[in-house]
Amino acid sequence: MWSQYGPLILHLGSAWLAGSLIGLERSFHGRPAGFRTHALVCLASALLMLLTAHQDMWLTSGGAEAFRSDPTRMAQGIMTGIGFLGAGVIFKEGLTVRGLTTSASIWMTAALGILYGIGFWVPAVLATVAVLATLAGFRWIESHMPSEFFAHHVIRFPRDRVLSEGELTGLLRDCGFTVSNLSYRLDGEDTAFEYRMVLRTLKRDNIERLALRLRSRDDVIDFRLSPASN
Repeated sequence: MWSQYGPLILHLGSAWLAGSLIGLERSFHGRPAGFRTHALVCLASALLMLLTAHQDMWLTSGGAEAFRSDPTRMAQGIMTGIGFLGAGVIFKEGLTVRGLTTSASIWMTAALGILYGIGFWVPAVLATVAVLATLAGFRWIESHMPSEFFAHHVIRFPRDRVLSEGELTGLLRDCGFTVSNLSYRLDGEDTAFEYRMVLRTLKRDNIERLALRLRSRDDVIDFRLSPASN
């Protein structure tokens, strides 16, 4: 009994473990698809691959000879279908798009399930380690490497106390920002003048610095700073 079903249990167990480990990392960081989702995706992929790789165990002898399916077609179907689940965890929160990494991890977990399902052990184990290292280790690298930060900025002034474009860009430059996509708007009641722009900086702390600077000005009616990131 074990000689027949032992390898199948090993395939499914290893796929479940790999998916669980990846899902734990996602759950720890509060992502929408976490421990259970990744474990189920990897286990389901392995199960479907076992279905095609071991047809002789569930087809009758006559049926097994008369019918053979290509396991690679099952792999293609899995990777195509998993796209719907991956797309479901990508969502827009304000001006920020979230879930791209989680979607990629789901797609990768499905691929790992295929490898564990057919027993391609060395690439499967190496890929599992690589995925965990990427999700956990690269987070630290990203937090320490220089990168640009963007923010959408809207600021309104009273009609009779509007800062000129040069004065405004100078203020923003003092806070460490460069300006692009600057536009203007005068409200319908002709009482306030509005600037809209995209700001770029190399330090995220500059956003808080600018907010404090604008709060201290009595000629600002209101403003909005919306950090934009992937």
